[in-house]
Amino acid sequence: MNLVQLLLSLAVPLLLAQAAAAQMPAPFPAKPVKIVVPNAAGGAADLTARTVAQKMAESLGHGVLIENKPGAGGVVAGDLVAKAEPDGHTLLLVSSGTAVSAALFKTLPFDTVRDFAPVSMLATFDLAIVVSESGRFKTLAELLAYGRANPGKLNIGTPNVGTTQNLAAELFKASAGIDAQVVPFNGTPPVITALRGGDIDAAIDILGPLMPQITSHSLRPLAVLGDRRAPQLPEVPSARESGGSLANFNVSSWNGLAVPAKTPKDVIARLNREVQAALALPDVKKRLFDLNLVAHGSSPEQLGDLLTFEIRRWSDVIVRAKIQKQ
Repeated sequence: MNLVQLLLSLAVPLLLAQAAAAQMPAPFPAKPVKIVVPNAAGGAADLTARTVAQKMAESLGHGVLIENKPGAGGVVAGDLVAKAEPDGHTLLLVSSGTAVSAALFKTLPFDTVRDFAPVSMLATFDLAIVVSESGRFKTLAELLAYGRANPGKLNIGTPNVGTTQNLAAELFKASAGIDAQVVPFNGTPPVITALRGGDIDAAIDILGPLMPQITSHSLRPLAVLGDRRAPQLPEVPSARESGGSLANFNVSSWNGLAVPAKTPKDVIARLNREVQAALALPDVKKRLFDLNLVAHGSSPEQLGDLLTFEIRRWSDVIVRAKIQKQ
C-alpha cells in the first residue's frame, strides 16, 4: 500500500464518522428552556409554571425561563410557540382556556391540535358554585329546586362571556335541567360584589379567588364541579353527588405544557419525565396546594385526549348557548 492509499484508508472512516456526527441531533437541552405563559405574571398559571420550572432547571442543568405573553385569549402566546424551532427549548403553557379559545374563535393563526405536541398536565383547579352566606339557599338541592320551580328567575353570575367559568355555568344549567339566567361580569371581583349585594342568586367561578370569601364566611360553597371533592373543602360535596342529571357532571380547570408539533419524541419523553419528577416533590405539591391547585401530571397522550375532548365539549356548549364566536 503506497502513501496515498494509506492516507485515504485513514481519512475515509474519519470523514464518514464526522458526517454521521453532523447528522445527529444536538443533545437536549443545549441551551436554556423557555415556557411561554399566555397569562400575566402573578396569576395561578404563571405561578404554576414558575414552580415547576425551578425544579426542572435543577435536573436539566440549564435555566428554565418564563416568558409572559398575555392577550387575545392565548393567541399571542400560542402563535409564538407554534412558529418556534421544534427542538424542545420552547414550551407553551396550555390550559382549559386553550380549549375554550379553539372553540370560541372563528379563526386562529395555528391549529390547536395539529400544531402542538402535548408534554404533560401540570395541575387541576376546581370550580365551585357559591351563594351569599346570608342568602336563601343553604344547599345545592335547595337551589336546584328553586330553579326548577321558577323558570327564568334564578340568576348565576360568572366572569366574562366565553371564559371557562361562564361556559361551565351554561353547561351546569343545561345538565341540571333548569331555566336560569347566566349573568357575565367583568372579572371575579364584580361577581363577588353582586353576589354579596343580592343582585344575583349564585355564582360559578374558580375556587381559588373565592377562598378568602369562603373562609371569612361571606360566601357559602354549595358544591364543587369536578369529579370529586376539593381537598381544600373536603366537607363540600361535588355537584355529581346530587345524582340525577348531574350524576356524571365533571368540570374543572387545568393547565399543562406543550411544544411545537414536530419536536422529536425522545425530547418530549425527556420533558415529560422532568415534569413528573418535579410534580412528585412534596414542596411542589404543597406550593400548588397553597395556590388552591392540585399537582396532576399525565402522559402526553392523556393531555392530548383531554384537549381534544374539551374543544369538542366547549364547542357544543357555545352552539347550544348561542354565544357568538369571536
